[in-house]
Amino acid sequence: MIFKPSQVSPEQLISLVTVRCGVGHGGSTPMVAKITLIDYTGKIVLDAYVCPTMPVTDYRTATTGIEPRHLEPSIAMHFSEAQVRVASHIKGKVLIGHAIWQDLSVLGIAHPAIDTRDVALYQPFRNALQSPNQIVGLQTLMWHMMRRRIQDGPYNSFENATAALDLYRSHSSAWELAIVSKQWPCSLPPNNFSRCYS
Repeated sequence: MIFKPSQVSPEQLISLVTVRCGVGHGGSTPMVAKITLIDYTGKIVLDAYVCPTMPVTDYRTATTGIEPRHLEPSIAMHFSEAQVRVASHIKGKVLIGHAIWQDLSVLGIAHPAIDTRDVALYQPFRNALQSPNQIVGLQTLMWHMMRRRIQDGPYNSFENATAALDLYRSHSSAWELAIVSKQWPCSLPPNNFSRCYS
């Protein structure tokens, strides 16, 4: 389905961020530990810690802010509930984020590629930073494209979801015009994550 610029209403847009801890040998396998969803106005739709389904071997606390206490069953949402709730919230929506395939992968959810707006893959952003074939970090994108610093303090998933949304909004007209003109303005996500897109 191709959206015309006038067809993408604010109500259709939702921004997703997952925070991931590490499981398995050396904590190298990512597992969702927190989910944040916000709507176009910046209102929180869902903000919840998620119980791990495997023993956590690296909480990655220095970069995620996640501590063992956050993932206790009395505090954190069961993974299956989180999965159902995220799938319900994003169904029929245009999903905004940075490296969305990583979020969808740890949630085990697929989303239509045409209904994604991934600021990590948006070619004009990459070209502006003279990195046409590289994924540029969200912090770097925000500074160079909007002159706004993020992640200066403790990790904040709401701040990241807002940043991705603001980056999209800053170029939404050109982005949607390219799509309706059948000129997809984004690079492809990594091949090994094709299962994340329907």
